[in-house]
Amino acid sequence: MKDYQLIIFDWDGTLMDSAAKIVSCMQLAAQQCDVPVPDAQAVGNIIGISLRPAIQILFNTQNETLTDALLEGYKSAYLEKDVTPCPLFDGTRELLTSLKQQNKTLAVATGKARRGLDRAWKNTQTGHFFTTSRTACEAASKPSSDMLEQILTETGVNASDAIMVGDTVFDMQMAEQIGMDRLAVSYGVHNSERLAAHHPVAIVDTVTDMHSILLPR
Repeated sequence: MKDYQLIIFDWDGTLMDSAAKIVSCMQLAAQQCDVPVPDAQAVGNIIGISLRPAIQILFNTQNETLTDALLEGYKSAYLEKDVTPCPLFDGTRELLTSLKQQNKTLAVATGKARRGLDRAWKNTQTGHFFTTSRTACEAASKPSSDMLEQILTETGVNASDAIMVGDTVFDMQMAEQIGMDRLAVSYGVHNSERLAAHHPVAIVDTVTDMHSILLPR
């Protein structure tokens, strides 16, 4: 396998097992705003997109007042009401430690807000692993390649020496647009068949399975 210099991770559904919490909070927001409650699959389909456009797609609305209400309902549920745990996937800390020991440059490209990513890093004590990151606050929403292009510019790494790791077709699409290799994970919100359509270098079933691809012997 190729020896990548820069490894860019999605966060939710790739390193952190947060899908159940996102689904629960989106459903609580819908109840609060008295709109039809989406099922888990519908919410899963928009995980990875920045929150505002994700809500507009999920609830099929361009009404800014409703969008704002759903946004606030979601944020309130996430921070104050919902208690669904969000652990790191098994093997995540060990993988990140191994990558840093091999002097890999690590980054995050996520649809989370900056405050949300910083909070996740603090709660999991993982922020020190990453050289840089881009969130929904600093770049266009996935599947735009804007996050990746900004990270490449900041780190001075060519797309050919980097790989994007993610669990959604949005992660695959953003890398595909700029000719960057991509590694798909099957344990997140999008299934292997959907991910395979974007020709990742591999599809892995666990975090541990990433070692042979990201740390070639």
